[in-house]
Amino acid sequence: MSRIISPHAQEYERWELPDVGADGARDGQGGSTALMTARQLEKIHAQAYEEGLALGKREGLEQGRALAREQAARLERICAQLEAPLRELDKTVIDELTRLAIVIARHIIRREIKADPGQVVAAIEQAVGELPAASRGVRLHLNPEDGVLVRELLAERIGAAGWEIVDDPLLTRGGCKVTTESSHIDASVERRLSQVVAELMGGEREEDHGDG
Repeated sequence: MSRIISPHAQEYERWELPDVGADGARDGQGGSTALMTARQLEKIHAQAYEEGLALGKREGLEQGRALAREQAARLERICAQLEAPLRELDKTVIDELTRLAIVIARHIIRREIKADPGQVVAAIEQAVGELPAASRGVRLHLNPEDGVLVRELLAERIGAAGWEIVDDPLLTRGGCKVTTESSHIDASVERRLSQVVAELMGGEREEDHGDG
């Protein structure tokens, strides 16, 4: 049987199987190399991001600590600046309160003495009670007005004990001083007032008077 050859047969070329030897293998290796490089780049990028984030945290923490130290130092300076005026203010307040306490106590004592002149007797009893036992030559220093009153109220006791009354116009009414050859007891109004103030102020005013 005869073959019919198409007139277009010369337009087709012979097709051959492509060579997949060395060149093909190289192409495959190149693709694998390109894929590994992309993964490495991605890993490097992620590592750089984490390191940058950690560095940012460390720097932020250091900045925060530095800011805290700066604020603490500033607060300490402010407290130091305020401390001196506050100490001076405290001293001023204490002095004012002391003066006020003295004025109030003086008025109270004077009013009590005016209402009950016999209070000088209690002052005498207290002062004499502080003398050593068997004291002799006891002298009672009194305001002249109190002296008159005491001579009337304690006439028998004064005579029995041999006390001597000494008028002292410088003494405030209601107070007295008791002396012997070896003792001196100050029971004046001013002294008692000073003791009251010392108790109110925790002994500070008593120390101030002692230093002066």
